[in-house]
Amino acid sequence: MRILVSGLLLTVTGPEAYGQPGFQPEIPRVWDEAALAEWATPVAGLNLRPKHISEKEYYAQRVENLRTYPVYAPGREPEGYWRRLQQTGPRALIERSELKTEEDWIRAGKRVFDEMDLLHLRTLDRKYINEVRNGSEAPSRMLPDGTLFGMRWVPTSEGVALSFSNCSFCHVKFLPDGTRVAGAPFQTVAPRPPETFRVWPLISRVQLSKGVLVGSPPFFMPGEPIGTQLYRAYGVPWRKDDIHKSLKSATQTDYEALDLAARAGGIPRWNGSPLFPAKVPDLIGIKDRKYIDHTATHLHRGVGDLMRYAALVTSAEAAEFGPHKMVGKATRRPGLRVPDEALFALALYLYSLQPPANPNVFDARAAAGQKLFERECARCHVPPLYTSNQLTLAEGFEMPKNRPASLDVLPLTVGTDPGLALRTRKGTGYYKVPSLKGVWYRERYLHDGSVASLEEMFHPERLKETHEPGGFRPVGVKTRAIPGHPFGLHLKAEERAQIVAFLRTL
Repeated sequence: MRILVSGLLLTVTGPEAYGQPGFQPEIPRVWDEAALAEWATPVAGLNLRPKHISEKEYYAQRVENLRTYPVYAPGREPEGYWRRLQQTGPRALIERSELKTEEDWIRAGKRVFDEMDLLHLRTLDRKYINEVRNGSEAPSRMLPDGTLFGMRWVPTSEGVALSFSNCSFCHVKFLPDGTRVAGAPFQTVAPRPPETFRVWPLISRVQLSKGVLVGSPPFFMPGEPIGTQLYRAYGVPWRKDDIHKSLKSATQTDYEALDLAARAGGIPRWNGSPLFPAKVPDLIGIKDRKYIDHTATHLHRGVGDLMRYAALVTSAEAAEFGPHKMVGKATRRPGLRVPDEALFALALYLYSLQPPANPNVFDARAAAGQKLFERECARCHVPPLYTSNQLTLAEGFEMPKNRPASLDVLPLTVGTDPGLALRTRKGTGYYKVPSLKGVWYRERYLHDGSVASLEEMFHPERLKETHEPGGFRPVGVKTRAIPGHPFGLHLKAEERAQIVAFLRTL
């Protein structure tokens, strides 16, 4: 029997075999020219889709399928742990022959989510390995079990390498009670408990030693000035007024200041911008979303597209936009990719994610807020997903007449900052209508994470230049208005509190 589930064709044996022994998925080919042809949304200002590497190039990369292991803080490593890692040797991250049921695949996907590392940032340099093991500079936040957040050991044929988490770096959140929530956006900048450290300076040094920026799979030429690297990562040369030209003269100190400021609300992703950061998205519920990224850079037509996106941000970025090639002629690629079955398992795991138990009670105030919500907000944030799965226009963007038919656009703008959607390489001219499910466990709102709480979001004071944002604000800026999304701001204080109470129950 063959059935279609969320765009995924499955072959199953027997009438009740879905998820039972005999589960035989037909794994989509990740880098498929036909699927890639209309996958990306055209870029604003060019009205062209970004180019992609060819199917031949993608599959010419060497398959990397290695398990990774936690890194412990100095003094917390179990006795004999380092010796056992030396003796373990390389082991497969995923073994397809061992996966018999849907549950097996989802468990394998959890392993991929937890263990897959940034392949292009692995290092065997003893300087960094000794620094981590000996604690000469504590490089990361220590978790309750003594492990260091975001860091992994990788037993390879050449020895144990130090690396950094891939998916789980940005998409794992720890609630105040210690609950680990996979898929939720990580906490950006917040007060640190005593036993915490920063991982970013170490990643920065490793990436510079390799000539690569985090989130940018292509390598740059060793010794290239940091300003040149930054412009390659973020420059928008088809804009005459490109603000990123200023990055060409940036120093390492400038970069670190921009990076730290961006992380108060989001992250400066490759093709994005440290000047217009993007909030880390919540992957819980992605199965029901039609578009990927805040600016709908790519369609989400089914499991194959989610696999494709994971491949794109790991090892397949072309960085070509029409005639504009953003990497140098001598640039070499990592030459590594994870197997298609690992990305398939990862996608199934992400589809299976559920939100944590909501501690907020649906009381009389929340009930009153629901009625207000239905009156004020439900046109765009439609239950039960609390999104219409449509796109809105960035302020100042004129929708092309020949826009792809796959884009479902509400012809209106909510007035939020258009920088990400118009002034970066992730700029499509559109913003997604976000789902409001799970807003209670998130900590940043709007696409740039400039708002730190629901109370701030619904407070009219945020529209004034005297407002001090709780989230992202540019370097050197203390107060500024957070424009846009005026819905609900006209309500009385008690009515706004009622809407907030309702939203926290979603």
